[in-house]
Amino acid sequence: MEQESPKGRVVVVGAGIAGLAAARLLVAAGREVVVLEGSPEVGGKLRRAPVAGVPVDVGAEAMLNRRPEGVELAREVGLPVEHPTVASSRIWTRGALRPLPRSLMGVPLDLDALAASGVLSDAGLARVRQEPSLPPTAVEGDVSVGDLVAARFGDEVVDRLVEPLLGGVYAGHARRLSARASVPQLVAFAERGSLLEQGAAIPTTYDLPVFAGIPGGMGRLPAALAEGLDVRTGQTVRELLPTPTGFALTVGPTTAPRLVEASAVLLATPAAPTARLLADLAPGAAAELAGIEHASMAVVTFAFRAADVAVLEASGSSGFLVPPVDGRRIKASTFSFAKWGWVRAAGAAEGVVHLRTSLGRHGEEVALQASDAELVAWSLAELADATGLRAVPVDTHVQRWGGGLPQYAVGHLDRVARVRAALPAGVAVAGAAYDGVGIPAVVASARLAVARLLAAPPRDVIRAGRSDDRG
Repeated sequence: MEQESPKGRVVVVGAGIAGLAAARLLVAAGREVVVLEGSPEVGGKLRRAPVAGVPVDVGAEAMLNRRPEGVELAREVGLPVEHPTVASSRIWTRGALRPLPRSLMGVPLDLDALAASGVLSDAGLARVRQEPSLPPTAVEGDVSVGDLVAARFGDEVVDRLVEPLLGGVYAGHARRLSARASVPQLVAFAERGSLLEQGAAIPTTYDLPVFAGIPGGMGRLPAALAEGLDVRTGQTVRELLPTPTGFALTVGPTTAPRLVEASAVLLATPAAPTARLLADLAPGAAAELAGIEHASMAVVTFAFRAADVAVLEASGSSGFLVPPVDGRRIKASTFSFAKWGWVRAAGAAEGVVHLRTSLGRHGEEVALQASDAELVAWSLAELADATGLRAVPVDTHVQRWGGGLPQYAVGHLDRVARVRAALPAGVAVAGAAYDGVGIPAVVASARLAVARLLAAPPRDVIRAGRSDDRG
């Protein structure tokens, strides 16, 4: 078996955003770093593909702007940041596209806007009006988002508002997702008293936009991060074992394995492969990680002739969400051309506009079992029902994300703490399975992992990784 054994090397397994962000920080700290990625390309859930000749995102298309880690990272590698247009989103429920009222992950913050939207029935709205009279909620341990919200607002708010918002972020179900891990602000609000009254006090205008993207696509970010790093794609890591001086990783096909030695290892892979790699080294951590379930989904991207989408242009909308209670196959549609200026401009050069649908929630196999043609047909049929769009697309692209989104079940924070406590010295973990599925949260998990390996406070790690830091 071929063997590589330089001293002092850190091996990062996984070249998604977590692995690449961690590798940059380690290099900035003076460590020799090798990144091993099993797939042919870097990026993880950030990916671009040409649709009608225009490269567009077919994975994550945005990141939170009000949390700084993602936009800071983009700017550090010289990428510009763009914010969405002011076009508003809708919710397709009770037989119509309705305004999406202001909310905190579906929890209403504006009673008048909620009433005007028509999202809830009269009975559902009456139940919401009772919420300010309820005493503060004592949250013992953890609780699901759905149970917490239903106790204060009723089931209809969960079914028609919370579910579609959570479905867009986690592809999960409100009554199974941890409130403390998924929406900790709700727990803090509920323990203080009325969510509706506290929500009404939140300013409706902010200094910073909620979301940010990158012109040309979020898929540009991993490529920029990988520049200057020793990233080796097509290198599947099959085993991780301790050695007298650190660790040994078995890499490559079973017919021609290679041994790579390292003084430290950072696993930035999804929970299931991480559990397999830790099975012998840290069986307790492996067992906890194996218990994290995942949702599979698909993104269907369409290019239409610009002249054929007048009905969408007239709506002034950037897309819509779909509650599962309405029994539709798609869970959302984003009118990318209306949401992002760069998408509209790029499509205009080819005379097309782009939009996309997403399908698949936790426990549903539709995103994996249906054919591409079925996913396209279902999406077009429901776009027609929702918006009246009946044009024939110029081009389509189907991107499947099998097991793409970890599910933060009730008790997730305790599970993550047990995983990290069970890791041996010299091993750290990072990625969407731990501290949040959004890009800023994943970057933050990379910083924590690097701090563990360097035995340094996270703040020092962040400062060391910034080329523009002035103290």
